[in-house]
Amino acid sequence: MKKSVRKRSRSKPRHQYRGTSQLGTNQLGTNQLGTVQLQAVAELFGVLSEESRLRILQVLQSGPASVSDLVERAKLKQANASKQLGILLAAGVIARRQDGNRAIYSIAMPMVNKLCALVCHGVARHAATKAVALAGSKKAVREIS
Repeated sequence: MKKSVRKRSRSKPRHQYRGTSQLGTNQLGTNQLGTVQLQAVAELFGVLSEESRLRILQVLQSGPASVSDLVERAKLKQANASKQLGILLAAGVIARRQDGNRAIYSIAMPMVNKLCALVCHGVARHAATKAVALAGSKKAVREIS
């Protein structure tokens, strides 16, 4: 009699940051992420890699907002806002609650605020460094000419 083998679902898991059983230690004694954690981090960065989602999160940093508020303040079309909210919600980055017939969204993963601030600061610093280097190059070119 042949046993039926049940295939594992290939759907993407929701972001879960539990447990450290996959953590290892590198030569410097600092923690390294295992495969499962690296996949979760990569998925989170994937969720945060879309400008519309970042606009939504930027609006939500000032507090909970309805879909119509988000559409107006993030300058998005209703359909796009709904799609991006669904992705952020499925990833666990934001939360939704009902207020009568309105859905109110808020940030459910506070580390996202810190991560965005860190990245924005780093990007601004990098751009400033490039601008200074570029200005120096232009000055050098003018001096040679």
